[in-house]
Amino acid sequence: MSSLVELKEEDFETLVLGSELPALVDFAAEWCPPCKILGPIVEEIAKEYEGRAVVAHIDVDKAQNLARQYQVLSIPTVVFFKNGEAVESSIGAVPKQKLTEILDRLI
Repeated sequence: MSSLVELKEEDFETLVLGSELPALVDFAAEWCPPCKILGPIVEEIAKEYEGRAVVAHIDVDKAQNLARQYQVLSIPTVVFFKNGEAVESSIGAVPKQKLTEILDRLI
């Protein structure tokens, strides 16, 4: 079972900004080919970092306000949060190691 959180806009403040753990949020869309490549990688990270970080996915088509707020201009974009603040981001289908290196620095 995956610990990947499927976020909705109304859950974002509580589950990401209010979290005591650092968070990785994958901004993506179903129709996006690079998102389909990154999706399984994010799911793996969710399993590996369970209890140490919040790992979430949000559909930009259903969360356009959040995508605008965090300046998501290309997808997939992964935004990292710590203490309720966006602290780093990664754009495109990047290797798992790049994402875990950033997350490890935040933990």
